This record gives sequence, C-alpha cells and structure tokens, in this order.
Amino acid sequence: MAHYYHFVAELFVGTWAFWNAAFDAVVDTDTWTPSAPPVSRAIFAHSDDRWRDGPGFNSYFLRAAFPALTVEIQKDWEDRIQSTSSLDRAWHFDAVLLADRSAAFKGRLCGSTNQRTASEAYDPMWENGKLKKGWWEPVRREVLRFAGVEDKVLDLGVRIEKAANARGQGAQGTLSLPFQKEKAVITYISRQAVRRRLIQEDHDGLVAALRELADRKGYELIVVQAEKLNKDEQLDIMSRTTVLLGVHGNGLSHLLFLPPSQFTTVIEMFIPQGFAHDYEWTTRAMNAKHFAIWNDTYYTHPDTPRVDYPEGFQGTSIPVYGPAVAKLIEGRLDGTIV
Repeated sequence: MAHYYHFVAELFVGTWAFWNAAFDAVVDTDTWTPSAPPVSRAIFAHSDDRWRDGPGFNSYFLRAAFPALTVEIQKDWEDRIQSTSSLDRAWHFDAVLLADRSAAFKGRLCGSTNQRTASEAYDPMWENGKLKKGWWEPVRREVLRFAGVEDKVLDLGVRIEKAANARGQGAQGTLSLPFQKEKAVITYISRQAVRRRLIQEDHDGLVAALRELADRKGYELIVVQAEKLNKDEQLDIMSRTTVLLGVHGNGLSHLLFLPPSQFTTVIEMFIPQGFAHDYEWTTRAMNAKHFAIWNDTYYTHPDTPRVDYPEGFQGTSIPVYGPAVAKLIEGRLDGTIV
C-alpha cells in the first residue's frame, strides 16, 4: 500500500469503479457528482501507518478526493474487536465494500491476463454497462481542484471533445485535433536523475526531437523532473497535458489526472523485450490511448508485448529513438494514428 500507483491506481480505482457500478450510479455532468452514496470510512484492517508512501501522494490524494473520509488502521480495527468481543453487540455499517489484493490475483483477469487487481472490479462492470462514462471524473476534479487548478482547465477535455464533435469527428476515422484555441501540451517526465532511465544521449535526442515537433506544430512542450516540483505543481501540469510520456515508473501514475478526451495519450518507454501492464491497463481504464515504445517501435492494445522483465529493465541504459517518438506523437495529434 505504501506506493502511489498501487494505492491510488489499483486500490482506489478498483474500489471507486466497483462502488459506482454496484449502485448503478450516473454522473451529473453539470456538478460532476455521482449518484452513488458517499464513501465515509476507509479501514485498513491489516496495515499500520505504513499505508503512506514516501513522497506523500497517498495521503494527499485521499484527503483531496475524499475530504470527509475517516481513515482507520489495524490498531483501530483491533479496538473495534475488543470493544465487542465479550458483549452482546456489534458494529453496524449500512454498506461495506471489501478489497482483497491476494484474492484479486487469483482472478481470471489479474491472475493470468494483466496482473492489475483493479481490473477484476472494473472490466466486468464496464463491459456489462454497470459502470457509466465519466465514472472517474468526480475524483479527478476533486483532486485537481484541491491542487488549485481552475475550473476552466478542469473542463479542457470537455471543450476538446465538443470541438472535435462539432467538426463531425469521432473516435473512429481521421481526426484533426481542434487546437486552434486549445494548445496541445506534451509532457515528458524525465527520470535522468534517478534509477531506471534513458541512455543520456538518447534522452538528449528525444528532447531535441520533441522540441522540433513542438516548435513546428505550435504545441507546448514541458520537460519535467517531478522530484523538483511540489505536488500542486505536478498536478497542475497533468491537468493540461494531452500527451504524457516517460520511462516505466511511478510518475506515470499521474495519468489519472489527464484531461479526458479521445486524444489523451500515454507513451511508456521500456527496454526492448520488457513490458508490464501497470500503466497500459490503467490508461485504457481512463479511456485513453497507451503506446509501449521499444527504442523505435511502438505497440498498443490489443497487440501488446508479453509481460517480461529482462536484464536492464530497471537499469540506467534504456534506449529510445527520439524522432520515432516524435513521429508517433505527431500522428496521434494530427489524426493519422488512432
């Protein structure tokens, strides 16, 4: 639990998806509130205070997304047990959702397909229509509003969709990004100061290729080292980002807060032959497009590589051919790659 991705993008994405689907909830697009009842308590019955991650994003997310939520840990649960163990009384909760990570790994999807615990809650509910479009948007907006993001930025994805649809464009066929008024933002999360990073020359070549693309097409390019920004600053950038790219790593968990539209894209760089479903599945759960990059070759669902962690997966010499990545981004934004 003491990991930003596993806490937010697995536990809470799965929990929120199942909670909304169980109540057949719809989202009011005027107020962006779901019809499901609010969640008032989180009990981590087998965890001490180590549910908090090092950078502090777990507690930040929880307080921002669910400001009225009460958190109880193992000692609190033991208090409840002791206070009822010898008496004719019990605690009563109107509704309880139980999450079990080890049980999820025994499931059909997580156990053998994508290794993502949230998929056991999300995929069946989405496929049978119980989970409605916009189900994550109330959470995304609460977190970004807490970070100080203005409402007009929160509505960026909505404006992009309306502009595209007004020109007779949809998710299928040729797309032309409606950015006459809204500038496309490409955000590259650089990991060059930490473990698991690109070959330095390849990093430099990637930045140069991205800068040439941005200058030529009028896009905004943001190259960020997340560890140098505070949480509000990181989320402010994500709230405006159309294309997010980086080496496989925890920083890509911020994809949960990208503006949702048919153009939202996550590009994840791996050492060739290496692949994991962490951010690939999560991107698709957010109804966005994910691409895995092996140097100069990309893969996307349903033709993703098999999961593998070859030598160098966690290393400091991951190759990438910058012009190929820039070409992929240009194709996504001009509609030739859908």
